[in-house]
Amino acid sequence: MKDSSKSVSPWEEMFTFAQQNVDYWVDSWQRTVLFWDVLRQRGNQYYRHRAMSEPHVLHFEGEGVLDARTFERPVNYGLMWIKPQEGVVTDPRKRPFVVIDPRAGHGPGIGGFKVDSEIGVAMSTGHPCYFIGFTPDPMPEQTIEDIMRAEAVFLEKVIELHPEANGKPCVIGNCQAGWAVAMLAATRPELFGPIILAGSPISYWAGMEGKNPMRYGAGLLGGSWLTALTSDLGNGKFDGAYLVGNFENLNPANTFWAKNYNVWAQVDTEAKRFLEFENWWGGHVNLNAEEMQWTVDQLFVGNRLATAEIITSEGVRINLRNIRSPIVCFCSKGDNITPQQQALGWIVDMYENDNDIRACDQTIVYAIHESIGHLGIFVSGSVARKEHEEFASNIDLIDVLPPGLYEAVMIPKADDCVHPDLVSGDWITRFEPRTLDDIRAIVQPKPENELRFATVRRVSETGLGLYRTFLQPFVQAFANEKSAEWLHKLNPSVLPYELFSDRNPFAQQIAQLAEQVRKSRHPSSPDNPLLQTQGIVSDGIIASLDGWRDLRDRSLEQLFLGIYGTPLLQALAGLRASDENLRRRPGVEPERVEFVRATINELKSNMSNGGIREASIRSLIYIGMADSGVDERNFEVLRQLRIEHNDMTLEELKRLVREQYFTLLLERDMALETIPGMLPADADERASALDVIKRIVSADGEPIGEGAERMSQIEKLFGTIGPVNESLQKRRVRNPKLTGGEQI
Repeated sequence: MKDSSKSVSPWEEMFTFAQQNVDYWVDSWQRTVLFWDVLRQRGNQYYRHRAMSEPHVLHFEGEGVLDARTFERPVNYGLMWIKPQEGVVTDPRKRPFVVIDPRAGHGPGIGGFKVDSEIGVAMSTGHPCYFIGFTPDPMPEQTIEDIMRAEAVFLEKVIELHPEANGKPCVIGNCQAGWAVAMLAATRPELFGPIILAGSPISYWAGMEGKNPMRYGAGLLGGSWLTALTSDLGNGKFDGAYLVGNFENLNPANTFWAKNYNVWAQVDTEAKRFLEFENWWGGHVNLNAEEMQWTVDQLFVGNRLATAEIITSEGVRINLRNIRSPIVCFCSKGDNITPQQQALGWIVDMYENDNDIRACDQTIVYAIHESIGHLGIFVSGSVARKEHEEFASNIDLIDVLPPGLYEAVMIPKADDCVHPDLVSGDWITRFEPRTLDDIRAIVQPKPENELRFATVRRVSETGLGLYRTFLQPFVQAFANEKSAEWLHKLNPSVLPYELFSDRNPFAQQIAQLAEQVRKSRHPSSPDNPLLQTQGIVSDGIIASLDGWRDLRDRSLEQLFLGIYGTPLLQALAGLRASDENLRRRPGVEPERVEFVRATINELKSNMSNGGIREASIRSLIYIGMADSGVDERNFEVLRQLRIEHNDMTLEELKRLVREQYFTLLLERDMALETIPGMLPADADERASALDVIKRIVSADGEPIGEGAERMSQIEKLFGTIGPVNESLQKRRVRNPKLTGGEQI
């Protein structure tokens, strides 16, 4: 058979190659002009943003509720009510959500950056939403404690505005705002419903060797004296651009190349997304010198939050064990700013064993994303549609979980899953019990690591004292507002905005040239081989910068380990390897032990008290203890029954669950033996309650194995006609409703 394909002559090949070259270089030049114009727009956007009185990047409209700048102790924070978008209806009976953004160099709004965000998914599930933001400059002399007091007033106002809500507000603290929320919840626990700490560092010494180099910075710089110097040069303020620069330094390949290259390579489609993100990334905010110094000394270097060593000016110890609300820790394996060890390490610092968590009447839930980066925890649409939506739709279930440690496990909802109508979204969420050993396997605490960082803390205290004594008076004498302004302009994170904006006299020429390019835009064909070469070169540059970063990080880590692992330096700091108490362990306080003893005695004395409601909840918990966790479908049935019979608030359910859970933990056999005496004599009422129990238990599938055995045991107990105890008989006389077939 004759080949019909045409052969291509060398001249045609040369012509095609030449044409592709011309097309690529024209395209490349046009992209360069348009990229310069994008940078110009970014600079103009930066200065417009700074000129706003209350800049933010919220996608949603809001209405101011409280302005803390008017408080007796003013701070630059405010409370805003978020208006539901068209088509979104919120339910006043649902608990409100309060989102607090981090004040760590960037401005507010990242928690509601787009529709698929923490605020967006909370409102889509019917919850009223509030946002706590801040202005770029702090009020004079404001402190971290002042901010805590202001946020307490905000939460009091939210509670006041929602008297019909079934539960206290759910508060989401992003990154830095997370540890601030935890501190407030430890001192004012009555203000909080469930707390979600998203990408929030609380245990600052934790991390993995070879993976988390950021934690070595303070030690290699000699401690927090540099923070004091920076604040003094800023004339009493710490420039948030320095914090942004620290974040950028973690990934030089992205900072120096990939971020800008992606815009240049796809300038026709990427410009809008780039400008939207840069509006937040470049919205620098400042902190008072005292705020920043306290944060570095007490948290980043001192690591005192995770060990209850912080005492307020009023003499109150901030102990996270005092938090009474469920705590949800959401972190990611791909987060190099708040690694999962720093998000979860406080749990093994705070508690001696699993019973210690239960004795504190605390519920702790953690969820670990496999790959998302730090910012993705707050801004990723896929994370919002999965994790944050599941947290929001299951927040009442989280609130009533029995005390203990759980992992939130989310699996896709399949077409053939059991009772798909009981699942609100695209994921089925289970809360599976975990132990402190599971957390230790993640955090991997080591005594030698504790000793090194304890040495850093001592060295930092000494260095700060030397700076304040010998250098600070001279620096403060020469620093002024004008010098601070120039330092800000020359900051590497700020200077590009000055160079590429309309403040530069050449910028208008770029704008005019870009307009001409758009009229005659001629992009290269996607199959142009020079575009492929361009991508290969870019990948090579990224690989080189990544290699340099890895070498830098390894070298700095070895330097840190070599310096602070030296017995001589540790001895000079007053520490040694044999020291058992390098820092405070808050798990064995006498007053807490006495409280637990009193609670145990009370639970034992009331074990047989109660009626059909208490007996049913005790039975459900007993059956559930045989399973690997609590499924959202089980709770959805219970929720529907609560609404149907309208006989129990969420707070009452939470109290009953805890009482019956502890009763089973203390004396399981006795707790089961007393169930028949708590039931009414009427067989129909018993059968009705048992039917409810079966509906709830089988919502995620019929029980098998030990669960089935326990269900059978409960059926026998409910079929036993036992004596009605005296206390129940008295209650029936006072409350005839108890004889009328009370449901769960």
